[in-house]
Amino acid sequence: MLEILKNPKRELNANSLSKILGISSMGTLNILKKLEGEKILVSKKVSNMNMFNIDFENSYARDYAFLVLRKEMEFSVGVAKRWINEVGKIKSSNIAIVFGSVLNSKNPGDIDVLFVVEKKKFGELKEEVDKINLLNEKNIHPVYQTTEDFLGNIKKEDVVVIEAIKGIVVYGGELFVKLIGGLR
Repeated sequence: MLEILKNPKRELNANSLSKILGISSMGTLNILKKLEGEKILVSKKVSNMNMFNIDFENSYARDYAFLVLRKEMEFSVGVAKRWINEVGKIKSSNIAIVFGSVLNSKNPGDIDVLFVVEKKKFGELKEEVDKINLLNEKNIHPVYQTTEDFLGNIKKEDVVVIEAIKGIVVYGGELFVKLIGGLR
């Protein structure tokens, strides 16, 4: 589910997902079919393959996608969990996503965070980030995006934004799901 949600520009089938997840393609197909039966996923036939996507038209599927994002954040561990808690204190942005080396390194150089923010709140957000940076030995390396920038950069497949959306959504998960769903 997370792989499908966090790869909005990629068509994914059971075989491609099985390689990412490290399980058999038949096992992956069974999971996908179960989620399709629960109306969380929809499939479309492309050539002789079924490509799967989240059924963003279904409110249950959107809620399920949000819950999966939330679970990923709640069950994070180690250094990532510490920084998820720090970033969670920031209130001026609509979405915050922790990504990069902090997710899999015990000693990251900096803390990459993508913020989706309204232009009028940019100054306030910058002050909050600066305050956190003063209090910590590692600095947040912010990537600031308006909603329009965020969507445009996903469409353009901007390397930093594509990498960021594969990170952990600290807050703004419902909006994240809505925006990703609008791209499909």
